[in-house]
Amino acid sequence: MDLKRFERITQKPPIYEKGNCEMWNDDHISKILLETHLSQESDLASRRKPAIEKTVGWILDRLGKENAKILDLGCGPGLYCEMLTEAGHDVTGVDLSKRSIDYAKKSAEESGLNIEYINKNYLDLDLSEKFDLVMMIFCDFDVLNPDERDNLLEKIYSVLKPGGMFVFDTMNDNTPAIMNPGEKSWEATASGGFWRAEPYLALTESFHYEDEKVILSQTIIYSEPDDYRIYRFWTNYYNSSDLKQILEGRGFSDVTCYENVLSTEDFYCAETVDFYTAIK
Repeated sequence: MDLKRFERITQKPPIYEKGNCEMWNDDHISKILLETHLSQESDLASRRKPAIEKTVGWILDRLGKENAKILDLGCGPGLYCEMLTEAGHDVTGVDLSKRSIDYAKKSAEESGLNIEYINKNYLDLDLSEKFDLVMMIFCDFDVLNPDERDNLLEKIYSVLKPGGMFVFDTMNDNTPAIMNPGEKSWEATASGGFWRAEPYLALTESFHYEDEKVILSQTIIYSEPDDYRIYRFWTNYYNSSDLKQILEGRGFSDVTCYENVLSTEDFYCAETVDFYTAIK
């Protein structure tokens, strides 16, 4: 192990600097992620079914429309898409993970549900269709840097019908107290684990960029003889004033914050997650 290199790459990086690896289409990690999405024992990748059902009901109450065209960005294995389709809506789901999209397509086919799934980074999406509702759930909005966020908001605005709604959830100003920036942990495994099938050493540390309201969770994976993988997960957190300014600056109106949509038992629960609607 090159300790000087290790010391260098474990330092706090410039804000929004990307790591050298992503996990969404890693063959080993994506398999475990899909299992986590589908598990009712954990809500680390997707919320559990009762929370999803509650969220879908809440979204449809806000929408107040039958036979709507809905776009789900970051749809994962299609858990929300299937419920929305069963409620009579025309749904398109988009996700970066090929494994999740493959599962979603198979599940829809087996259930006799007509859902369009697109395996693509939604930042690169180019759709000509128009939608009554665009949704981003499980705080996907928070992982975007400001340029990505503004680019995506322009895309969302362009695909919404006049009067269409954008619905999303986001971490709020209580986030630092929950995520504990500055916390460090490590893991050594001789038989493989979440990050790799082979033996590895994992060092995880979180950093707080207070002025920008951003928290980074950084995990560095070392495997012999000389493999260093850096995974960086950026989380922006917002309050209603922040988002009102951002969304209105992109043409949206009637930006509304809803607190306590989730229960206190949910992961990143009601105390730390707010939901928003915005109208084109």
